[in-house]
Amino acid sequence: MVEHTQAAAAADTAAWWESPVQTRNERFASTNPADFPVPSARQPEWRYSPLDALGILTDGELDGGRYDISVDGAELTWVPLADVAGRAGLPEDLLAARAWTSTVEAAHVVVSGSGEGVTIRRTIDGVRAAHLVIEFAPNAHRHVVIENNGAGALTENVEIIVGENATGYVYHLGEWDDQAIHAAAHFATIGKGGSLDHILVSLSGAIQRVNPSFTLDGEYATVVSSGVYFADRGRHVEHQVFVHHKGANTRSNVLYKGALHGQSTHTVWIGDVLIGRDAIGTDSYEANRNLILSDGARADSVPNLEIETGDIAGAGHASATGRLDDDHLFYLQARGISETEARRLVALGFLLEIVNRIHIPAVEERLTSKLADALDELENNA
Repeated sequence: MVEHTQAAAAADTAAWWESPVQTRNERFASTNPADFPVPSARQPEWRYSPLDALGILTDGELDGGRYDISVDGAELTWVPLADVAGRAGLPEDLLAARAWTSTVEAAHVVVSGSGEGVTIRRTIDGVRAAHLVIEFAPNAHRHVVIENNGAGALTENVEIIVGENATGYVYHLGEWDDQAIHAAAHFATIGKGGSLDHILVSLSGAIQRVNPSFTLDGEYATVVSSGVYFADRGRHVEHQVFVHHKGANTRSNVLYKGALHGQSTHTVWIGDVLIGRDAIGTDSYEANRNLILSDGARADSVPNLEIETGDIAGAGHASATGRLDDDHLFYLQARGISETEARRLVALGFLLEIVNRIHIPAVEERLTSKLADALDELENNA
């Protein structure tokens, strides 16, 4: 485990957070919670977050012992954290650092070969910290579904290591109970010729703050990062995505889509892409789309793009937030579909673009049913 800070400037931690970060990759990182200030809205990484509600994780005692987890399709081993942690990234905020130091053992899953997928099922109760490591061996070609349930409060780090010429699919399903709080940092590193398809699904829970970071280390490495979220009844859903192109001829495509409904409902998406000076031939694009279904809901969307080399194949970003398209609704109503059903169909179709990327029929059907039920409930209560 890497126990030092990312920068030698750690000796000056008394005021590091007061200095502006010039590039995204210069953000301070450390495994020591004492190196981080108390979260406040003045800090960029916290300015959109519900700090009072997250206090149970930033201030309270965390249980870092083993929890209810099972794995089908691969072997699960509990490993001392120092033996496996730190290969994909280091904490960049207090929650991730607290999870790191509070966790006793990491849940370690190695995925190799090809064939049937892997399912990781977790139930979280109480106030907990955790560390999960998923490792795709070189030349592996498998998918991993992480199913999350429970009513607890969890802060965790998830490391994903994709070996050379491996193809990994990681589908993280946040299907928590309504009162659950989940804060997670996902760190992924992708080796030469490797590919990662990473999908975050956030459908429930009081707060979901899941921030993935992808490092394209090897030449010709690829990441497709997708997310779909539905928030209502005052829920908070937040994703801060970082893609760092280090290797030459690397590729990334980021698309997150969400729908919001209800007073005080809030979603946050921040997308940072950094194309490093050695990442010649890079092709990158990121986008976020939000559908506002009622008054009182708020979506914050902030795409950022930094380029340190002029020799790239392409790069771009986009963001859009709006209400249901009147033309789409009119088209359906003109064909005999009621306004209520038209609104439901348009919203469902908007979200299913991401769900249909999973390509596991049983998972797609379950998520489609949950989204349809949630939209039905909105219309019935309108």
